[in-house]
Amino acid sequence: MKSEKKAGEQEASLAHSGLDKEIEFLVANLEGIDKYRLPQRAYHIARTAIRELILSPGQTILERELAEILQMSRTPVREALVRLETEGMVRLIPRRGFIVEPIEKEDLNEIYEIAEKMDGLAVEKATRKIGNIEFEQLDLLIVEQEKALEEKDLKKWAVLDDEFHSMLIKFAGSKRMSAVVDIHSDQLYRARLFSINHRPIPNMSIVEHKAIISCMKAKDGAAARMVMQSHRNRARMEIIAAIEKLNQTGKKPVS
Repeated sequence: MKSEKKAGEQEASLAHSGLDKEIEFLVANLEGIDKYRLPQRAYHIARTAIRELILSPGQTILERELAEILQMSRTPVREALVRLETEGMVRLIPRRGFIVEPIEKEDLNEIYEIAEKMDGLAVEKATRKIGNIEFEQLDLLIVEQEKALEEKDLKKWAVLDDEFHSMLIKFAGSKRMSAVVDIHSDQLYRARLFSINHRPIPNMSIVEHKAIISCMKAKDGAAARMVMQSHRNRARMEIIAAIEKLNQTGKKPVS
């Protein structure tokens, strides 16, 4: 059971830690955020801040502070945080506020088990549907990933990696599958970003991405599914090992 002490390790105010400026910058660069109603706006901003590790694992979020930063009342902010709690992104600690959930081995194992199955099924379904235009998009993403690693831009690589997997889910053409994956996609991205500087350079991921596309081009959906599931499993082992090491040493990830 997660202790309140562990969850509340980072209790500095958002303003004191400089996070208010980071959140303001995030808001200024979120396209189309003004079209949402206030609760939805607060939700998308907080969710993105957690996803991008602006609000890091264990960070305390006070409704009052976040409302001040977002220049809105506490009611829509609380609605947003309650919604994020149902999604497993934050947790309410009585008399303390909301805490960004830590990244735990047990949670990641469960999420990756789902991702392996869903991504494997998605790539098999997509193999039967996509053509040259979609393959060109996937190939371009691979090129961009290789360039990101050449430039030692691991954050950009992580963004492109997330886009690669999201694109395959989209090409599968299943709304229900997309809905299931979307629930866990932020947690996977957050774990990947959290650990990226503490695990091997992800050259193997690019090799595996190429192998997946090759299987798809050969119209071998079963092989594509097998490679995808192996790819997700290997990544899980690397990420969990890195996160366990970080948690044991008490170090914060270097961005």
